[in-house]
Amino acid sequence: MFEDKTLQCKDCDSEFTFTAGEQEFYAEKGFENEPQRCKECRNARKNGARGEREMFTTICSECGAEARVPFKPREDRPVLCSECFAKSKENA
Repeated sequence: MFEDKTLQCKDCDSEFTFTAGEQEFYAEKGFENEPQRCKECRNARKNGARGEREMFTTICSECGAEARVPFKPREDRPVLCSECFAKSKENA
């Protein structure tokens, strides 16, 4: 029913393929418009809107190692490094 289509990216003017599988997915989701950007330009646009994430340095409450976290630590809550956090998830 669907066949691959070649489309042109509106940002970089390169050609990209809108595959039959992608078209089927769009139809299932009820999307009426074809994509206007290639995958690279879509990813760049998504990442550009997000911006750079501020990281905070703290000490892990479990092992005492230095940890970098994407939120401002509070003194009334324990903070775990990524390794201790992963271990706590395994034990839960």
